[in-house]
Amino acid sequence: MPTPKQRLPYTAAGGGRRGAASGSGGVLPPVVVLVFLFVLAPSLFFVARNGGHVHVASDPKGRDSDQEAEAMKSLKSILSKEVIDAITASQHEAGALSLDFFRNHASPSWKTDDLVSHKSLDVDGKAKAENSAPEHDLPTNKSPKDDPDEHQVDTAAKIARRKLREKRREKRAMDLMRKDDEARVKLENAAIERSKAVDSAVLGKYSIWRKENENENSDSTVRLMRDQIIMARVYSALAKSKSKNDLFQELQIRIKESHRAVGEATADADLHHSAPEKIRAMGQTLSKAREELYDCRAVTQRLRAMLQSADEQVRSLKKQSTFLSQLAAKTIPNSIHCLSMRLTIDYYLLPLEKRKFPRRENLENPTLYHYALFSDNVLAASVVVNSTIMNAKEPEKHVFHLVTDKLNFGAMNMWFLLNPPGEATIHVENVDEFKWLNSSYCPVLRQLESAAMKEYYFKADRPTTLSAGSSNLKYRNPKYLSMLNHLRFYLPEVYPKLDKILFLDDDIVVQKDLTGLWDVDLNGKVNGAVETCGESFHRFDKYLNFSNPHIARNFDPNACGWAYGMNIFDLKEWKKKDITGIYHKWQNMNEDRVLWKLGTLPPGLLTFYKLTHPLDKSWHVLGLGYNPSIDRSEIESAAVVHYNGNMKPWLELAMTKYRPYWTKYIKYDHPYIRGCNLSE
Repeated sequence: MPTPKQRLPYTAAGGGRRGAASGSGGVLPPVVVLVFLFVLAPSLFFVARNGGHVHVASDPKGRDSDQEAEAMKSLKSILSKEVIDAITASQHEAGALSLDFFRNHASPSWKTDDLVSHKSLDVDGKAKAENSAPEHDLPTNKSPKDDPDEHQVDTAAKIARRKLREKRREKRAMDLMRKDDEARVKLENAAIERSKAVDSAVLGKYSIWRKENENENSDSTVRLMRDQIIMARVYSALAKSKSKNDLFQELQIRIKESHRAVGEATADADLHHSAPEKIRAMGQTLSKAREELYDCRAVTQRLRAMLQSADEQVRSLKKQSTFLSQLAAKTIPNSIHCLSMRLTIDYYLLPLEKRKFPRRENLENPTLYHYALFSDNVLAASVVVNSTIMNAKEPEKHVFHLVTDKLNFGAMNMWFLLNPPGEATIHVENVDEFKWLNSSYCPVLRQLESAAMKEYYFKADRPTTLSAGSSNLKYRNPKYLSMLNHLRFYLPEVYPKLDKILFLDDDIVVQKDLTGLWDVDLNGKVNGAVETCGESFHRFDKYLNFSNPHIARNFDPNACGWAYGMNIFDLKEWKKKDITGIYHKWQNMNEDRVLWKLGTLPPGLLTFYKLTHPLDKSWHVLGLGYNPSIDRSEIESAAVVHYNGNMKPWLELAMTKYRPYWTKYIKYDHPYIRGCNLSE
């Protein structure tokens, strides 16, 4: 038996095998076992890995084939078929192995001097190429100093692995850039989809109804140029921070050129003819900037900063817009003020006998159709009366009860004396002459005289900025100081001999005959009105303070709201249920404005809670004073359209597409209207 340091020759291995085959007693000698473990087992492994086709080139006379066949025959007689099949399957999965691999990476117990020489094995070139990388990845027990050829192979392998790593790194970088582009495209597409879902009734009201905005793609070029300007600003900031002055100057020039080309355009048709050229120039500059400056994190930070700045500006402008719109809503145009003053002067120049209206006997006839209209706007009141009469089937059966203040009493009388409503009856009264309507009876009058209310309305510390002045400005509208706004809660006291009356606001237009409302069965309710709870913000919790126990205990926050402006009231049921007394109760409890803010709708919701009969929505269409997206067919099919909101039809800020429904009932050739420069 050889020592561990001895090398086992190939011939000895063969002799050992043959001796083992011819041994007696059925026991293999130890030498034969060692020969099998150290020589034949590895040979069997790579023979099987090569599919049984290992070409040994060391025997020029062809003895290798005979020896291989003899070795395979002997091994098959020793090993079972399952072992041979397992080795063959492993060869199919992992591919062929070369003898150079075992020569260069063999375990010390496998090394033999005479197994193969450096020219003894010729392996198929294709198999060698396929397995070169795995060979180099496995560890070796030889040092580079012992084998220069192996050192060269290892060096070549390292170079190959390095190149492979570089390729993988480049591939990963390309994948990251591709994913970054895909993510950016997804974000842009998501932003576009979100922008399509924005409620156009809330944003951009001032231009939604413009004709050029009817086509959703009519401003695609304008939006592209504005987007280019935004990105140019981002890159110009980055260029300046990185001292790329040439690129910074070029971007600034492109921004100015694009600004001039866009101007005030809101649609592609408004753009300057040089816009396409500016778009191309800006695109080239942006591509250049992207190549030199693109840094995803820096661009994101810059865009976020711009977004925050724009958001703050929008908030400030929104507050200013609210303030100015509320201010405009409170004012009366000079032309209407002129009309009122001229009519007032001429009225008091009339003799007393000419100041009376005809058909006064109809004022208390319960069989006729009675209307209550409380207004201090002569022109608005004339539109309500004219539109009602022009669309009435039997004008002679209609009676209009107008109530105004002492400042406009003369003007209102003079207008309808000069322009009587045909065969209809009309009567004008002065609210200041209702002696029963005093602070001892009316809680609102008493509260308006309190020091706290005067402080709320007339406090000395006026806001110094427009945005600061927008807080609660809505509730400081002068109409809340006028009893004309609260007179609707005293209808039985004003008209004690009537059974039913139709209440109309002065910012409505009548488009159909309204006599059908007197035939509506209110089912024992007091108020007939159109409900407005199609939207969540028109429910009770929008108007009332449900944190107060009195409100929370008595009312449902999800109860449906309804609209003032066109209401049919059953005055008999009103008296039975003491509606005015209910109103007084809640108004007294709200002296400190803890139940609701100022106004008449919140106390109306409380007073007529569970006493309101819902009317068909076609009777009363609302929103022409704030909502630019009302369907035209809905407006034209409505019996009454209501300009509730700040954009009243007699103001300059009125929506132009809704204004014709109101102006067609005004005679602009009338001498008084023409003399005060009132125009369509």
